[in-house]
Amino acid sequence: MAKTNAFNTPKGWIEVICGPMFSCKSEELLRRLNRLKYADVDYIVFKPKVDTRTKKAVKSRDGRIDKAITIKSSKEIIKYLGKTNLDNPVIAIDEAQFLDEHLGDVCERLANKGHIVYVAGLDLDFRGEPFKPMLRVLAYAEKITKLTAICTECGAAGTRTQRIIDGKPASYHSPLIKVGNVESYTARCRFHHEVPDKPKN
Repeated sequence: MAKTNAFNTPKGWIEVICGPMFSCKSEELLRRLNRLKYADVDYIVFKPKVDTRTKKAVKSRDGRIDKAITIKSSKEIIKYLGKTNLDNPVIAIDEAQFLDEHLGDVCERLANKGHIVYVAGLDLDFRGEPFKPMLRVLAYAEKITKLTAICTECGAAGTRTQRIIDGKPASYHSPLIKVGNVESYTARCRFHHEVPDKPKN
């Protein structure tokens, strides 16, 4: 029988795993979910439908994989939970930056109802600016784990996602959302991150 309270507390909370691409956010999320399996704790994984790199699954670069429910909007999480018979499952959301600006309020509502909520996603977009869907989640979270990658230019901590188009840094005016992998993105540190045409403060 699944344990409904393996964490010895009736309260819910929010944990965020954030950082640039190639910082192993999905790997860390799946690692935490794997621990829940050993404790026989129910969980449900959600991911945005726009992320077509893996269908109905969350997959990390080291080969870990878990099934996921694809959604178009963050409010669909609440609707889905209304149809399940699980008792206060842990909620995990991967690639959260692709969802809408209601995400923070949805996570807050879930935590207030006793769910433990794991959210993994980019905190900054390719321009080096905050991803709006993540802002309220980060503000509401009890715990934030900020991961770094490796800057491909100098080997320092990569904290930014560099978008590449035709071998060159993408313009600030490029579309905000562009799903891709190593063919379109790399990790950079603050000093090697380039955004041509970015307005000056």
